[in-house]
Parts: sequence; structure tokens; C-alpha cells
Amino acid sequence: MKWSAFFTSSIGKKLVMSLTGIFLITFLVVHAGINACIFADLFDPTDDGEMFNRAAHFMGSSWVIRAAEIGLFAFIILHVVQGFMVEIQNRSRRGIGYQKTMGNKGSKWYSRSMGLLGTLLLLFLIMHISHFWVPSRITGLPEASYNPEHHDLFSKMLLVFENPFIVVLYVLGCISLAYHLAHGFQSAFRTLGVYNKRYLALINGVGLGFSILIPLVFALMPISMHFQWVGLQN
Repeated sequence: MKWSAFFTSSIGKKLVMSLTGIFLITFLVVHAGINACIFADLFDPTDDGEMFNRAAHFMGSSWVIRAAEIGLFAFIILHVVQGFMVEIQNRSRRGIGYQKTMGNKGSKWYSRSMGLLGTLLLLFLIMHISHFWVPSRITGLPEASYNPEHHDLFSKMLLVFENPFIVVLYVLGCISLAYHLAHGFQSAFRTLGVYNKRYLALINGVGLGFSILIPLVFALMPISMHFQWVGLQN
């Protein structure tokens, strides 16, 4: 079989989804770690976002990170495209469907709704990029008071999350991410051939914890800033 034929086959699409998904899971760990720097303000009231801004500056100034960003966007696009193709393929194979649905006895609702959850995450991602990535990388942000070479992304976040509607949208996006990861984490390893019961139990446990912890860290960011638990007002 030719490589082109393999990657357009059902197995090939799922393999691409798994590999890109694992890469994106790794990115989420890094991104959550950077976001967690905003909570330095809780332990040092004089920090005022300095640790977060320094971390964000490093992510934007390192050529290695900037090169990785290109790969990240490429993997996101590939993951989205392949995801929609797999969803369309699955729907076409279902046909009319069963007269009586099995509900959660056959599979969890979120495992059957990966297309919907992925679409919601794509819309959330577009909003997130427009709020923060575009200003920090393209249109520019005000300089940080402690270092003119650093952008004050922390203050930009405080401003964006003053709007309760945006905070609600971000929290909903994090909930969608949690359910997407709840199925996607273990599914990625299954696709790669992990079927040993011992390993599957470990992967399922780690995946469940990951799908709760990472979205929770992301959700706490807009909530903390909106309620002024961090920032100048805390």
C-alpha cells in the first residue's frame, strides 16, 4: 500500500489523529504551566504578573519556541481536518442506525460527540488566539513596567476577563476540553496499539486525572482574574 493511500484510509486518519493528539496533549501541559504563573501573585503580592510576563516573554522570544509554534499550528490544523474526516466517515457508515440506541451502555456520550466537542474547541481556540496570541505576536502590547523588553500580557488578560460573558465562554471551552480529553487521551494510545489491561488501566487513570486537572487550571485563569483574586486589586 502506498503511503498516500494509507494516510487517507480509515486506519491512517486515526493514526494521524492519535499522533497529533499526543503532541497537542504535550503542548497543553506546557501551556497550563505558563498559565499557572499568574498565581505567583497569591504568594507574592508585589509580583503583579511579573513571573507570568517573564514566562510569556521567553515563549515569544526563543527561536526554538517560535519554530515549535509553526509546528503547533500545523498539527492543530491537521488534527481538526482529520477529525472532521473521521467524523464524516463514521456518520456515513452508521447509515440509518439501530432502531434502539444503546446509550451509555455501548459508549459514553462524549465519545460519541467528539465531532461536536472538537468544533466547540475550534471556536474557542479562534477566540483565544484573537484575544491573546494576535496582540502579543502581531499587533503589539504595552511594555511591562519592570522591563521595557517584555510585553504586559498579564494586564491584557485582566482587561479581557473583566467581561463576564467572555469568562463564561472560556469556562464552557474548558468543559468541552475536559470531555474531549476524557475520550481522546486513552483513545490515542489505543490507536497506537496499547491493549494490555495493566497499561490500559494506567492510561485510563492518568487520562481521567489529566482531563480534569488541565482544564481546571485553564478555567481558574479567567475566573481568578474576573473576581480579582490575582492582579493589582487582590
